[in-house]
This record gives sequence, structure tokens and C-alpha cells, in this order.
Amino acid sequence: MEMAIRIWNSRDIHLSKSLSWLLRHGAIKEGLKISSEGYVDVNSILQHKSLRGRFNKADVERVVQTNDKQRFHLRANPQTGVLEVKANQGHSLPQVTNAGLVQIIEPKYTTVVHGTYLKCWQQIKLDGLSRMSRQHIHFAKGTLEDSSVISGLRKNIEIYIFIDLKKALKDGIEFFESENQVVLCPGNRDGYLKPKYFSKVIKVQSGMILFKYV
Repeated sequence: MEMAIRIWNSRDIHLSKSLSWLLRHGAIKEGLKISSEGYVDVNSILQHKSLRGRFNKADVERVVQTNDKQRFHLRANPQTGVLEVKANQGHSLPQVTNAGLVQIIEPKYTTVVHGTYLKCWQQIKLDGLSRMSRQHIHFAKGTLEDSSVISGLRKNIEIYIFIDLKKALKDGIEFFESENQVVLCPGNRDGYLKPKYFSKVIKVQSGMILFKYV
């Protein structure tokens, strides 16, 4: 999908952050009905206390269309025709069980990388990557220097953790891809992707190698 180029104002940023939190984490707590695919009625969302009277459908459509990470997806409900919105990935809600993810069966991507911070590295080196409260660990199919990468990496990350996708798949670790091209992994039964699946870890700025699997 070709994305419209637009500079967001503070209203758009507020709306995007509110949508992210509600659709990924807060829908049930806030009394919103969310489908197993992660969709919520746009009208219902617009009645939320943080959005009521401040935004309309056109605002939601604009923010979805111009989001640089393509975090959201709009559809007309196939049964009712009601306009609905979902987050493409990042859910912690157990009710979202069918978010349109495609399972990766073969190691078709040469680069699968997780971005994080130096302060986290020592713990990650011991335990591996954790999905924490979310359903999946997030990865990109390239680095920040790769113009084709639209989502999966924060711009202020300090280290790259490269994954040996072939080895992980061979050992039965599941990987999926979201509609906005983020690679997702639930980890093992405890929610971890162990360090034995790291091919290398490097500093973003200097390229210094912190870890390399031999």
C-alpha cells in the first residue's frame, strides 16, 4: 500500500497513541468489544473518554492512512458493513487470537533483527529475548539503514540482535509476519527466544560486535 506523506500535528499524534493503546492493550479494560481478529468498531472508539468530541471518522481514516509504521488497518465489517479498525501487531490482549498473521514456514528472510538498548543487553545475554506482556517478540526484516523497513525497529535503538531464522525454525520455534511486515515470534513455552538463536549482536552506531555465534 502506498502511504500518503504528511507531517502530523499534536492531535494526530494523540489519536495514534490512543488507538495503539486501546487496540493493543486496553480495549477490554475500557469496555470496548474487540473481535478475535483485533477489530473494534470505529464509532465505539470515538466515544472513548480520551477521544469523545475531539475526533471523527475522517481523523481516524487519515491517521491510519498516513501512519509511517502502518500500525493500523481499517475495514468495513463483512457482515454489517460497520467501519472497524485494528492494530496490525503488538497485542497483549488474549482475546485477539487471529490478527491476520501469516506463519513463516521456510527461512525466506536473510535478515531478521530485534532492536534494543545497551542497558538491556546483559539480561538478554543470559535469558534471551522475552515477549514480556505481549503475545510476540518483534523483529524487522532489515536494519534502520534499510529503506524498505517500515516497522519493527525504534529509531533510537542502540543494538541490533540478529536471529538465525533457519536454526530457530528447525528447532520448532514459530515465527509469523504481520500485515505491516513485522516478524513476530511467541518464543518458547516461557515466552523467550534463547541466545543460542542469536547469530550476532552489534552496536548500531559503531558496528562493534558484542556477540557472535561460533
